[in-house]
Amino acid sequence: MRKRKLLFMVPLAILGILLFVTIGGVLVMQLWNWLLPPLFGLRVITFWQAFGILVLCRILFGGLGRHGAMHSRFRHRMGGHCGNLSDEERERFRQRMREVFVGATPPQSEGKAL
Repeated sequence: MRKRKLLFMVPLAILGILLFVTIGGVLVMQLWNWLLPPLFGLRVITFWQAFGILVLCRILFGGLGRHGAMHSRFRHRMGGHCGNLSDEERERFRQRMREVFVGATPPQSEGKAL
């Protein structure tokens, strides 16, 4: 039963990916050719150039993985750990993180020690 479902899902997934790539490429190409040549005097582009722009934008701005989900899980976990810290404890934590990650220690006020 599982193999049967897999045999159905794989071609459907490939078709979905091809459809997404085609629609994305055509959409970028149409928007580029509609807006940029009249506004800025740029050249008209082909589908493959539009697809290259789409891939480049994904690499530069979207990353290559699902970083957003990981970031939100980290923030949720840290909120649970740090959510009930006092203001003084929170400031000490921030200062320690700056020391560890930036390497610079800001001058401490007189009379206060970590």
